[in-house]
Amino acid sequence: QVQLVESGGGLVQPGGSLRLSCAASGRIFSSYGMGWYRQAPGKQRELVASITGGGITNYADSVKGRFTISRDNAKNTVTVYLQMNSLRPEDTAVYYCNAKWTILNYWGQGTQVTVSS
Repeated sequence: QVQLVESGGGLVQPGGSLRLSCAASGRIFSSYGMGWYRQAPGKQRELVASITGGGITNYADSVKGRFTISRDNAKNTVTVYLQMNSLRPEDTAVYYCNAKWTILNYWGQGTQVTVSS
């Protein structure tokens, strides 16, 4: 089993920045692909950014140039970050951390990000 705990969400004004963190523990190792997804009210969950065990990143078009995903691999733990700059009201959503490896797929409980003046 893998446990994912997100933190760093909150209320921010348009144009502001937030940094989300996801601490992964349990039977986690560096080969796991990690990602951030988000779900706004009334919408489907969508991929925001992902990073492979080797550090290859992928971003949704809507966040390219504004968000940066990174990871820190340690023994028996992985921490993944999402630096979010130039935030817009349309970035408002619950952000979920995800860990994948082969058929294994784990989710965090989510953290709310609200962009509003």
